[in-house]
Amino acid sequence: EIEAKYTKKMQVLRDELDLRRKTEIHEVEERKNSQISELMRNHEKAFGDIKNYYSDITLKNLALISLLKEQMEEMKKKENHLEKEKADVLLQNKQLKEPLQQAQEQVSELQKKLAHYNKDKEALTNTKARLKVTQKELKDLQWEHEVLEQRFSKVQAERDELYQKFTKAINEVQQKTGFKNLLLERKLKGLLSVLEKKEVELSEVFAASNLDPGALSLVSHKLEDVLNSKNATIKDLQFQLARVCKAHNDMLQTFEAKLTAFGIPLDNLGFKPLASPVLGQ
Repeated sequence: EIEAKYTKKMQVLRDELDLRRKTEIHEVEERKNSQISELMRNHEKAFGDIKNYYSDITLKNLALISLLKEQMEEMKKKENHLEKEKADVLLQNKQLKEPLQQAQEQVSELQKKLAHYNKDKEALTNTKARLKVTQKELKDLQWEHEVLEQRFSKVQAERDELYQKFTKAINEVQQKTGFKNLLLERKLKGLLSVLEKKEVELSEVFAASNLDPGALSLVSHKLEDVLNSKNATIKDLQFQLARVCKAHNDMLQTFEAKLTAFGIPLDNLGFKPLASPVLGQ
């Protein structure tokens, strides 16, 4: 039961941690999507600024070209200089574009590192808090384990004491019932032998005496009465013997049931109980 209890606790803790992990992943996904959206807006703004910048340059160049066309004759001497200046400007723009892109990439990388750092810091804090809770639960479980071990030792000692008491009781009852059965059997055998002797003596008396039929009938009736009394005594003794044997066997069955209820194997008795056979079976 304790193992099932704490297995259930562990499962609840796992479900809670899994839900917390899913929540944190969801929050990270939301932060990531917001950062992506912000980067896209920044890139679009930068692209618009560059586009406007080049549009302004193109307009200026067109205006300059128009002006140069109108002043072509006057400005032929300056044309080569302007072309060179234009090439320099384009080269400068290209050179400025590459560092800008590198700076944007560096900013994006630094933002990602910052997000990971904050996430790792928060995860570390949560892990420390869970570690403290888990350590406290571990101490509580260790204390409960020690208490249960003490209770188990006490119950085991009580079981051994009950086992010794039952063994002693069964030995005493078995000795008493065995002795009583032996006395009853001897008494029954003695009465049967006496009855046989009496029958033999009676037969000899009938054979030796020449009694008339009336006296013989009277003697026979008295003898039958005596025999019936003796038979009743024999049946009563047999009934008592059967009752004692049955009580002994019932006591053995009760003792075996008690041992089974306490979880003690019957082989641990060290001897095999003697079941008394019921007379007539």
